[in-house]
Amino acid sequence: MVASEQAVPISTLKIDRVLIYRLGSLGDTIVALPCFNLIARAYPDAERCVLTNFPYNHKASPLQSILDGSGLVHSYLQYPLRQRDPRQFLRLRKEITAKRPDVLIYLAQPRGTAKTIRDALFFKWCGIKTLVGVPYSKHLAANQWHESEKRYESEAGRLARCLETIGNAKVDDPSSWDLHLTSTELAAADRLLAAWPGRSEFVVCSLGTKFNVNEWGVENWRDLLGRVSARSSSMGLVLVGVAGESDVSDQAAANWKGPKLNLCGKLTPRETGAVIKNARAFLGQDSGPMHLATSVGLPCVAVFSARNKPGIWFPNGSAHRIIYHQTPCYGCGLEFCEQFAKACITSVTVDEVLSAVNSVLPRIVHREYQALKVAESAA
Repeated sequence: MVASEQAVPISTLKIDRVLIYRLGSLGDTIVALPCFNLIARAYPDAERCVLTNFPYNHKASPLQSILDGSGLVHSYLQYPLRQRDPRQFLRLRKEITAKRPDVLIYLAQPRGTAKTIRDALFFKWCGIKTLVGVPYSKHLAANQWHESEKRYESEAGRLARCLETIGNAKVDDPSSWDLHLTSTELAAADRLLAAWPGRSEFVVCSLGTKFNVNEWGVENWRDLLGRVSARSSSMGLVLVGVAGESDVSDQAAANWKGPKLNLCGKLTPRETGAVIKNARAFLGQDSGPMHLATSVGLPCVAVFSARNKPGIWFPNGSAHRIIYHQTPCYGCGLEFCEQFAKACITSVTVDEVLSAVNSVLPRIVHREYQALKVAESAA
């Protein structure tokens, strides 16, 4: 009975108010950008409100920090995760009902059939007659296997399939990932970089990640960055992340020979996007900053653990180089790995990642190296 709601011909309905259900933080929001852009196209004149969660991790940026200023949504409702107090549910229902949404766009990650149906019934209880994107079927709830690529469908692709009744999210179109950075944000970034000697040619690095299992290790990053810098001592390095990652970022960049700029904790996600959009590449781990770099068009060299199945959270597009070791325990979903000591990511070598960096930055990384060889030959 509930599942039939998605069959309503949306194009025939008059939609004045849209409620979008999306949980998560920086990376989760970036991954859903094609869908947010689709919703804005499908309902250009509607009031678009997002129902989301309060951040549950000190490293997590709230959804508002990414979408504010984009024009994609107009307002937000927030609630705490893992809430069991009935009074909180009643309060949330009252807030949703007051918005009087005509349509609910479901962009939450699947958590099993029972919870999906529970969510749908709650929104119906709030008086919302039309629900779009609810993944009742296994086909919509699961990331499909792509045999030709030997990886699973991206989460962005799965979300786009769920919203096919309102249009094509165009996941492979770079414009679908547009953050719609404002002229003010771009001008502020230009001012910040104006006096920095590395502004003409730089890479971005972030050691940030919400989960311990995704951390490759500061020693590895220090070795890698030192070896990259050794071949191009004039190239700049911008370090991004939250304030708590500033010290470890400095440690990782200790052997960098060129200009360095540590911006950890100093900028909002959108300001960070404006600063790094002219960089040559992003180096980092599976994280929100990696997805942010993707959204502004940077090729990424990213080290992944195997906590998720390959492909689901990889950055969108073919320009990236992903280092992912598929150990037998892949897809564990763990935040901490105690049994195997993070074998999936600790087995990744600096040489592997350096090779990926060289393939993404051949002109920059080898320019001074080749000039040195020419000079040696002439001598």
